[in-house]
Amino acid sequence: MKLIVAIVQDEDAGRLVSALMDKGFGVTKLATTGGFLRAGNTTLISGVEDERLDEALGIVEKTCKSREQITASAAPMNGGAGGVYVPYPIRVTVGGATVFVLEVSQFLKV
Repeated sequence: MKLIVAIVQDEDAGRLVSALMDKGFGVTKLATTGGFLRAGNTTLISGVEDERLDEALGIVEKTCKSREQITASAAPMNGGAGGVYVPYPIRVTVGGATVFVLEVSQFLKV
């Protein structure tokens, strides 16, 4: 058995949970916050039988697509010596999924 830990953008989370559950996968949803954009994201965990791992990962890959987003970044004025920062827009790639697959040595459902 494997444990899938998938960190996805909030925008993709609902669709991914539905897609996994439609195929019979149990999913636990956790609200989390990313470090780079400091924006909300969702961490999903799911225990999956070894023979269904590729199916579950395929659903994650199909559902969670990368896309570009514009966010504000701050640049120091005058080399930052005065402590003044001016926000300016930058384009970043968001979405997709960061997935960890862990080996499960024991599973109990009590």
